[in-house]
Amino acid sequence: MKKYLAELIGTCILVLFGCGTAVVAGDKVGIVGIAFAFGFALIGAAYGIGPISGCHINPAVSLGIWAAGRMKTGDLIGYWIGQFAGAILAACILAVIAGGVGGGYDLHASGLGQNGWGAGYQGSYSLASAFLFEFVATLIFVIVILGSTQKAAPAGFAGLAIGITLVVIHIFGIHITGVSVNPARSFGPALLVGGKALQQVWLFLLAPSVAGLVAGLLFRSKMLEAE
Repeated sequence: MKKYLAELIGTCILVLFGCGTAVVAGDKVGIVGIAFAFGFALIGAAYGIGPISGCHINPAVSLGIWAAGRMKTGDLIGYWIGQFAGAILAACILAVIAGGVGGGYDLHASGLGQNGWGAGYQGSYSLASAFLFEFVATLIFVIVILGSTQKAAPAGFAGLAIGITLVVIHIFGIHITGVSVNPARSFGPALLVGGKALQQVWLFLLAPSVAGLVAGLLFRSKMLEAE
């Protein structure tokens, strides 16, 4: 239970500070500021809860680690429960904070940093572009995670490498999908915002999960595993 609680807390940290920056200060710090908020939140969580759970804080990452043979199925389910619960908790906290702004806050109109695509969302990129970006970005992200945490990797630097990778992914992709690469991060805000955000959340559950599975299998097959 300690591991699952750590995943809940870590995912809450990531979603609260990443999406929170987009909602509260996005117009001030811009894409780069939001990208660093997500990356730094992950780095902080990695060193805070990493010794307890490994700081997956992402169902696609846990799926990749499971596919690589580094995790039991029972733990995978427990991690998923903790991660989705943490993302929903973060979205609820953010909704309360945003709602306290002077003049009020329209949750359904302004959102909670949810992901999306198509007309009216960010750069109005197509479904195909959104799916391809989420798949490739998550694949790269999980490969970095699995590679930097294998036995042959330098000790103590994984959290930094993973956080920096997440920053770069956000700088590239915020204008495309808002960047998910994390089903829990997408589901929490979409659940509260509803409407189009909830209708489109399937892509951000599917594409990162498939990518995480592929990355894990690449390591399980020893194609990317160090000898």
